Amino acid sequence: MSAQPKVILVDDDQEVLDAYRLTLELDGFDVIAVGSAKAGLDILSPGLPVAVVSDVRMPGLDGFGLLDAVRSVDPEIPVVLVTGHGDVPMAIKAVRAGAWDFIEKPADPVRLVETVRRAFAHRSLILENRTLRAKAGDQDPMAGRLVGSSAAIERLRRTLRTLAEAEADVLLLGETGTGKEVAARALHDFGTRRKGRFVAVNCGAMPETMIESELFGHEQGAFTGARERRIGKIEHASGGTLFLDEIESMPMTAQVRLLRVLQERTIERLGSNKEIPVDIRVVAATKANLAELAGKGAFREDLVYRLNVVTVRLPPLRERRDDVPVLFGHFLNLAAARQARAAPSLEPSFLERLQQQEWPGNVRELRNAAERYLLGLDEDEPQAEASLPGDALTLEQQMDIAERRVIEETLARFGGRIGATAEALGITRKTLYLKMKKHNLGRTEVIEA
Repeated sequence: MSAQPKVILVDDDQEVLDAYRLTLELDGFDVIAVGSAKAGLDILSPGLPVAVVSDVRMPGLDGFGLLDAVRSVDPEIPVVLVTGHGDVPMAIKAVRAGAWDFIEKPADPVRLVETVRRAFAHRSLILENRTLRAKAGDQDPMAGRLVGSSAAIERLRRTLRTLAEAEADVLLLGETGTGKEVAARALHDFGTRRKGRFVAVNCGAMPETMIESELFGHEQGAFTGARERRIGKIEHASGGTLFLDEIESMPMTAQVRLLRVLQERTIERLGSNKEIPVDIRVVAATKANLAELAGKGAFREDLVYRLNVVTVRLPPLRERRDDVPVLFGHFLNLAAARQARAAPSLEPSFLERLQQQEWPGNVRELRNAAERYLLGLDEDEPQAEASLPGDALTLEQQMDIAERRVIEETLARFGGRIGATAEALGITRKTLYLKMKKHNLGRTEVIEA
């Protein structure tokens, strides 16, 4: 079987099988039509770019049995069940158990084509993520940490691979959420110090009165409350990597002592005159321009030069928009695994909208968006209705916004299925259609069941 995407049609009724096959082939799909579940299973193997469309009621192994068997071969192959009206409750149960979707007989040709197209879009994303993970294990281990294929992320991976084997201290410069700690861990895990400790210190999260004790340690009785000796973070990192996040937030007094550590590779615990040698590699991270801060007197200029042996800039997400769909799918699959639930489908139009966003919170914001999407909490709020010039929103307008949000969330929760959404909201299909028209909710991402 070639790598070209294929639809495997399964139905024991030859007339129906021929009709479905012709419909899909006219729309450009490559179709394999078989008369039994067993014949369909014989074609499958893990990792194939396929979608399965199967009748429910068949002699021998029925559609539900086929679903179970397909999931045992590859749980992420989309299976669409074609069901009679009386089987709809069972089909809904199957969807909750892992089926991609179901279509009620007689299958509408437009609905059939659109469902298969969406299934393929999802399958393609799954396989792309697998390819990246395979590269991470076989060719480029760092690709599993820094996901993406854009030119910007490729350059970053090349730089980090080169630096990982070096002993030079590194300054990581990047906006919030660009993955500075991920890059620092990659430098450690793929470098010569991988067997040592990776000790992370958030300089912005430590109280100024404690940071010196945390970094350098102290002797018993060094200050009030120092009841016993404490090994500091720098000493603890000896033999490995010390990661100083938000280095721009480090107090001046600690900067003076850190400068000596970088120059001499020795420390003195608070309350002691003994110099202790430390074998560390320092990776610092900042979202600020340290040279500019030094010019304003907010950071030591000599420390800037000591930290800035090698500077690596991490690109913001807006400079690597091509990576957004793959990253979103990657985070969605990770979240689905943690939550023990099936990842919802991703429409091409939805992924295009993601690429067009600015993402000021960068990769971290995208990861959080994927978590919300999995839980059905993704919101696309109508910005034009968010405010009125010079006035607060009226009660009616606030109610309209709330109603739109509830409908959107419920549609997302039921995968765009009109029937299930209307039932959950306690309204008729006609009422739901009218409300969707009122709130300008398009029907390109909904289905009739």
